[in-house]
Amino acid sequence: MLFGKHFRKYYLKYSLFFLVGAAVLIFVDWVQLDIPMLVGRIIDTLKSGSASSESIEAAILRIASLAVMITVGRFLWRYTIFGASRRIEYHLRNEMFGQATKLSQSFYSQEKVGGLMTHFINDLEAVRMSFGPGILMLVDGLTLGGFALYRMANLNARLTFYAAIPMVLLTIILVFIRKVISKKFKERQQAFENLSDFTQENFSGITVIKAFVRELKEAMFFNKKNMELYDKNLKFIKYIIIINIAVGIALNIVILSILLFGSYLVIYGGANGFTAGQLTEYLSYFFALIWPTMAISQFIQIQSQAKGSADRIGKFLDREIEIKDSENAIVNDNLKGSIKVDNLTFQYPDGSSPVLNNVSFEINQGEMVGVLGRTGSGKSSLVDLLLRIYNLDKNQVYIDGIDIMDLSIHSVRNAIGYVPQDNFLFSDTITNNIGFALENPTEDMVVESAKLADVYENVSEFKEGFETMLGERGVTVSGGQKQRISIARALAKNPEVLILDDSVSAVDTKTEEAIIKNLHRIRKGKTTIFIAHRISTVKKMDKIILLDQGRVVAIGNHQQLMKTSELYQDMVKRQTLENLVQGGGVQHEGL
Repeated sequence: MLFGKHFRKYYLKYSLFFLVGAAVLIFVDWVQLDIPMLVGRIIDTLKSGSASSESIEAAILRIASLAVMITVGRFLWRYTIFGASRRIEYHLRNEMFGQATKLSQSFYSQEKVGGLMTHFINDLEAVRMSFGPGILMLVDGLTLGGFALYRMANLNARLTFYAAIPMVLLTIILVFIRKVISKKFKERQQAFENLSDFTQENFSGITVIKAFVRELKEAMFFNKKNMELYDKNLKFIKYIIIINIAVGIALNIVILSILLFGSYLVIYGGANGFTAGQLTEYLSYFFALIWPTMAISQFIQIQSQAKGSADRIGKFLDREIEIKDSENAIVNDNLKGSIKVDNLTFQYPDGSSPVLNNVSFEINQGEMVGVLGRTGSGKSSLVDLLLRIYNLDKNQVYIDGIDIMDLSIHSVRNAIGYVPQDNFLFSDTITNNIGFALENPTEDMVVESAKLADVYENVSEFKEGFETMLGERGVTVSGGQKQRISIARALAKNPEVLILDDSVSAVDTKTEEAIIKNLHRIRKGKTTIFIAHRISTVKKMDKIILLDQGRVVAIGNHQQLMKTSELYQDMVKRQTLENLVQGGGVQHEGL
């Protein structure tokens, strides 16, 4: 049984279910052993010639009533014990998912999705088996086995003693084998996790695999991973088979011994011997004892597997929540969107040097601000900090004059609408993707947001329109359409602060201008931050913050930076030349 800190609470929570189920199970175990006794008496009375039709009918009716009680009892213990195990599985899965949503970005950069899914599928199933069939087998094995031995001993104590010796020895051996089974099960789970990781990664990157003609190589690697899982499964099953064979051999030896010795007692036992009915009754008790022996064996197997899975789940649930609210965090659902960054220096937890150095700037409420810089200048890192994806030192970032580390995470993120760089979309309808942040999005809100993001006409051309189901990660639509649907999703939230992280890079200049024009119109009085690498994106912003190598090198509008910043002038010149080359305005040799 599992008594780790994440599991023992469920025994108390569902104690009534387990107690009622165990009580009914014990009652059924005791009642079902009355049937061999009644059958034995019928045989003896028939053999002695003293049986009457009334006595036989009474015995048959008694057996029938016992069968009805056993049937009802089995329904009840299944409903209570197995029902509790399903409820525990439900609560554990929710707890695990809640934990997964709270873990930091650092965790997901180290762990693979395929490996995490084994916790939610294989490991959770093994734990459920421990709470359901595991508890059943333990209680049923001990009580039914104890009752059967008690009745066997009342019939013949010496024969029962001899029959119990190999059963006890077998149980002791199984207890020692448990650790080996647990180890093999962990190895099997690890192999399954590796295969899941590899498979998930290949399916996600299938386009790249095809583009580089790597299908055969990847198939060979998959075969290798699959063979590893096959070998681990085979080794695990071998131990299970060995246990089952050992149990079967021990049981057959004992059955043969009982038949031989019991027959001798019937024929030559005299006053101390068995009657035919008693031998039948005794054998029935022993056959009833076979299930408890098998149940204890299976209980050991289930617990060995559950122990390994519980360790993995416990380790997952024990992962420290790095990004969390401070004590007495301020809950403010009315943030207006003024932002101040004061001497911000930040280094990633696994980094060797800061990605942002002494960054300082202010964004007033209602300003439309562009953050510009070369690749690796720290633009996306700045966004992560504004969203509280990472922790930072106090007195470095303020929203409405309040230190961001003093605000609740919900307050910060609730005030911000975010369009990520990868434009992630869910495998759902376009309507549900756009209305993702809303409890009950209306059709008018969804359509209006799509129009503002200049994607309405594209969606209208789809056969199912806004009810079109998108494939995994939005593969159904083009890169530009994904970007615009992501923008529509953020606009539908109507946040006080809107952050677009390089969110128009996949659209043409005309579409980009239309989106920015719409934002200027509808975002008056609300803060909008554009992270970009194209000058055209930020050219008409109220303010441009220019980053280079993690530092702010210039702040101003387009006209001011054209006069004061050599880096900005150089970026404008280079991008102008690139546009001319792409448009055929100059020859490449002339650059």
